[in-house]
Amino acid sequence: MNIDEKYVSEIVKSVIENMNTVTVSGNQKGVFDTMSEALSAVSKAYKEYRAYSVEQREKMIAKIREFTLNEAEVMAKLGVEETGMGRVSDKIIKHQLVANKTPGTEDLHPTAITGDRGLTLIEMAPFGIIGSITPSTNPSETVICNSIGMIAGGNGVVFNPHPNAKKVANYAVDLVNRAILEAGGPENLVVSVKNPTMDSSKEMMTSPLVKMLVATGGPGVVKTLLSSGKKAIGAGAGNPPVIVDDTADIEKAGADIVSGASFDNNLPCIAEKECFAFDNITDRLMESMVKAGAYHAKGSEIDKLLALALKKTEKGYTLNKKWVGKDASKFLKEIGVNVDKDVRLIICETDASHPFVEHELMMPILPVVRVKNIEEAIDLACEAEHGNRHSAHIHSKNIDNLTNFARAVETTIFVKNAPSYAGIGAGGEGYTTFTIAGPTGEGLTAAHSFTRQRRCVMVDGLHIV
Repeated sequence: MNIDEKYVSEIVKSVIENMNTVTVSGNQKGVFDTMSEALSAVSKAYKEYRAYSVEQREKMIAKIREFTLNEAEVMAKLGVEETGMGRVSDKIIKHQLVANKTPGTEDLHPTAITGDRGLTLIEMAPFGIIGSITPSTNPSETVICNSIGMIAGGNGVVFNPHPNAKKVANYAVDLVNRAILEAGGPENLVVSVKNPTMDSSKEMMTSPLVKMLVATGGPGVVKTLLSSGKKAIGAGAGNPPVIVDDTADIEKAGADIVSGASFDNNLPCIAEKECFAFDNITDRLMESMVKAGAYHAKGSEIDKLLALALKKTEKGYTLNKKWVGKDASKFLKEIGVNVDKDVRLIICETDASHPFVEHELMMPILPVVRVKNIEEAIDLACEAEHGNRHSAHIHSKNIDNLTNFARAVETTIFVKNAPSYAGIGAGGEGYTTFTIAGPTGEGLTAAHSFTRQRRCVMVDGLHIV
C-alpha cells in the first residue's frame, strides 16, 4: 500500500464533500450493558465457534475486510468527532491498512516431524476467550485488527475499549459482528460493553472465562496485565527517534519525516517523535521539511508551544492531553501564527535535554537536535527512546551507521530511509498490526500471537520412508 499525495488529496476531497455528523445506532451487535452479560454471550459463541473449520474462519475474516473497507470513512469521521484527535483522511488510510494487510489464517503454520518412531504434529490452537484493552489513539483500527487476528486463531474476543473512544470502538465491534453473521458465523463472537470502566476492565481480567489478555496502551495498563497471572501480551508506549546523517538523500529524508511524523497528527506510537541530524546537513534538512509542509517555529514560538503541549509540575512535565492529536494549524493559531497553507507538522530546533525530546507528545511537533557525528546521534537517540525498544528510524546510505544504530537501540521496529509507517506495512513490505508488543516480546502481533501450541504424537506408522 503506497501513501502518496494524490491519494490523500482524493480522500480529503471526498471527506470534505461528506462532512455530515455520523449517527450511531443504539442497537449494536455484540455490545452489552454489563461485562457479565458480554462474557456470558462470548462464552456461548466460542463453544459454537470451536466446531468451525479454518475455511469458515477465513470466510468470516474476508467479510470483515469487506465491511471495513466500505465503512472506513464512517469510522474515521466518528473517531475524530468523538476523541477530537487525528485527521479523518489519515484515519481512513489506517482502516484500509488493517483491512488489507492484517494477516488471517494463513499466518498459522503447523509443523510435522517424522522419523523411525512415528509422526508428531504440532498445530496452533486457540487460547479460548481473549480479553483485549484498546486505546483512544487507534480505537476502531485496533478492534478490527485484533478481531481478525484473534478470530483467525480460533478465539472469541471481549473488548474493554478506552472510555474516551467507546462509540467508535463499539461501532467497530458491531461491524465485526455484522460481518461474521453475514458470513454464517456465530452471534456475539466479539463483544464489548456500552460504558467501559476500570471496574469492567477488572472483571474482564479476573474472569475465569478469559484465558489470555492483550492490552494496547500506556505502561500502566501493560503493568496491570502482566500482574494478572494470565498469559498477557502488552503493547506499550514508545518515543521513537529518527537519525539523519550526511550520506542521506536530504530532500527525501525531509519529506519522509514530515509524512511519518504528521500522519494522523503523530498519534501512532511508531511515528518519529524527535530528530537527531548531523550539524552539516541540519539547515538543509529543515528547509526540505518546510518544503514538504512543515512550519519552522523559532524563539518565543517554541516557548509558547511548550506551554501548550506540556504542563509544568514539581516533578517535571506532564502531557497536556487536551492537545494530543490536534492539527498543527490549531497549535499555530493558538500561539498567534497565521499561515496560508495547510501545515501538517511544526518543527523546531532544540537541544537534547528539551522536554519535547524527552516526552512522547503524540502531537504534530518535532524537535530537531544537531549532532556532531553518528556516535553522538546514537547515544542521544537511545537515551531519548528511554529503553522502550519500540521503534526507531534512520536516513543514511552508510551501512555501518545503519547497522550500529540498529544494534544499539534494539527496537521492535527499525525503519531505514522511509517514513515511519513503512514499519507497519504502509508503503513497505510486511503485514500490519496496531498491537505492537515490545514489553512482552511478541513484536508485531498477528494470528499466531493469539494461539498456543498443541502436540499430537503417533508412534510407529503413518510415514512412508
